[in-house]
Amino acid sequence: MMTDIEIAQSVKAKPIREIAAKLGLAEDQLIPYGHDKAKVDPAAYKDKPRKGKLVLVTAINPTPAGEGKTTTSIGLADGLSRLGKQTCLALREPSLGPVFGVKGGAAGGGWAQVIPMEDINLHFTGDFHAIGAANNLLCAMLDNHIQQGNALDIDTKNIVLRRCVDMNDRQLRNVIDGLGGRMQGVPREDGFDITVATEVMAVFCLATSLSDLKTRLGRMIVAYDRSGKPVTAHDLKAEGAMTALLKDAFKPNLVQTLEGTPAFIHGGPFANIAHGCNSISATDAALKLSDYVVTEAGFGADLGAEKFLDIKCRMAGLVPDAVVIVATVRALKHHGGVAKAELNNENLAALEKGLPNLLRHVDNIKNTYHLPCVVAINAFPTDTPAELKLVEDKCKELGANVALSEVWAKGGEGGEALAREVVRLCEAPKDGTFTFAYDEKAPIQDKLDAIVRKVYHGEKAVLTPAAQKQAKALAELGFGDLPICMAKTQYSFSDDQTKLGAPQDFTVTVRNLKVSAGAGFIVALTGDIMTMPGLPKVPAAENIDVDENGKITGLF
Repeated sequence: MMTDIEIAQSVKAKPIREIAAKLGLAEDQLIPYGHDKAKVDPAAYKDKPRKGKLVLVTAINPTPAGEGKTTTSIGLADGLSRLGKQTCLALREPSLGPVFGVKGGAAGGGWAQVIPMEDINLHFTGDFHAIGAANNLLCAMLDNHIQQGNALDIDTKNIVLRRCVDMNDRQLRNVIDGLGGRMQGVPREDGFDITVATEVMAVFCLATSLSDLKTRLGRMIVAYDRSGKPVTAHDLKAEGAMTALLKDAFKPNLVQTLEGTPAFIHGGPFANIAHGCNSISATDAALKLSDYVVTEAGFGADLGAEKFLDIKCRMAGLVPDAVVIVATVRALKHHGGVAKAELNNENLAALEKGLPNLLRHVDNIKNTYHLPCVVAINAFPTDTPAELKLVEDKCKELGANVALSEVWAKGGEGGEALAREVVRLCEAPKDGTFTFAYDEKAPIQDKLDAIVRKVYHGEKAVLTPAAQKQAKALAELGFGDLPICMAKTQYSFSDDQTKLGAPQDFTVTVRNLKVSAGAGFIVALTGDIMTMPGLPKVPAAENIDVDENGKITGLF
C-alpha cells in the first residue's frame, strides 16, 4: 500500500494555468511559483460579487484515532466537481511545527490530497516566513525604541509582543535577551510564540485588503506605558514596513487536488490558540470565482467552527449554506472509553457512550447557530454495519442525515454521496436564521458564559482574580465590545482534556484575557494552553529525508 506522499508523487499535476482557467482566471492574472502553484492577483476578483455556496467542514473533538477533516474536505470538493459543480477549496496552510512534530502535514490523505504536497507542507510560497519577518521587525523596532531613549515611556515589564518562529521549540518559550552590555540592548524577559499563534497571523487572515491589513497592523498593541496606556505598532511607525513585507504574501495561493479541483490555500492560525480559519481574502476569492466553496475550521466544532461562525463570519459577512461534521466510528468509541488498541473491534456499547460528543456538535450547529448540517462518517474497513446504523439512527433523531465518506480510498468517487447531500442542503429553502452564539456588545463575562453554556454545554466561565482585573481594564480601554477567541484544549468540550465524550456540570476557568486589537478580538486563555508547542519524544522530522534527486520521503 502506498503512503500519502507516494500517492501524491504518483499524480502528475496539471499546469496551474489550466486550474486557474476553471475559475475563469487568465494567465496574466497569476503570479506563478513554478508550474503547479501560483498567487492570484486580487484585482482579478476584487469587483466581482460573491456567488458561491459556502460549505463549512468541521468535526467532533479530535482523538488519537483520527477523524480526517481535511481529507474529507478535499474529497468532498472532488465529489462536488464530479457532480458537475464548479467547486473550489479554501484551506489553511500547514505550520512547520506540526509537520516536524507529532501531527504531520495537513494536505489531506490517501486519494484526497492537495498537491504539490511536499511544497504545501514545507516552505510553499513563503507566506509564513513573511509573517514571521513582519512580526520580528515589529519586535526589533520596539526594542530599538526603548534602546534609543524610550520616548513613549514603555514599561519594559509590560511588553505583550513576543518574537516568533514557525517551529515547535519549547526552549524558546521564555528567554532573557538584551544581554552583553549597554550597546547590546536593554536586558528583559522575553519569549517566542510559534508563528501561527501570533497576532500578525490572525490579522493577516482577517484583513480584507492591503489598506485594511495596514490599519489592523497599526492597531496591534505591543506594550503598555508606565501609566497603563496601550502602545501600538502605529505609535512605533511600524505598520507601513510590516505591510511592505506582507504585500506579496497577502495574495491567495492557488493549487489543485489530485483530481484537478482548484484550491486556495492561504494563512494558517492555530485553532486551539487563534481563530483557526484560512484567510478571508482566499475565502472571498473562492466565493467570487466558483459556485461551491468547501472550507474547514480547525479541530472540533467547539473550537474551530465556533470561531469561524462567531469571529470570521461576523467580520466578513459570511453565512454557511451547509455544515459538514466529520466523525469516525473509531473516534466515537474512543470517546466512549475504548483504548486505541481495541478500536478495531465492534463495540456498540462504547459507541453509544461516545455518540453524545457527535450529537452535541450536531445540536450546536442546528440549534445554536441554526444552520443545516450533515454528518460525514469517514469510513474505516473495521466499521461494522451495526455500528454505522447506530450512528445514522442517533443522528436522524436530531434531524441530521448521515453520509458515508470513502474519500481516503476512492477520492472524489468516495465523496459523491456526501456531495449529493451537501448540494441538497445548499439548495433547500432555509427554515431558520443564522445566529451567533452571543451578542458582541454584551459584557465580556456574559460572552464567555454564553460560549460555555451554548457551545460547550457547561455551567459558566470562572475568571481568576487576574482575569477579572483584565476584563475590567479591557472594558475601560474600549475593547469590551470585541468578540471572544477561546484558547482551550481541543480534546474536550471542557478545559480538561481528560473529560471526553459530552461532559456535564463543569465550569471553564479563564486564567488570562488579552486583547488582539489588530485582529479585533479578545483572547481568553484557559487550562495550560501554550503559544509555543514542543516536539514529542520521537519527532516526525526523524523520518523525513531527501535523496540525491531531491525526492522527499517520510512526509505525511
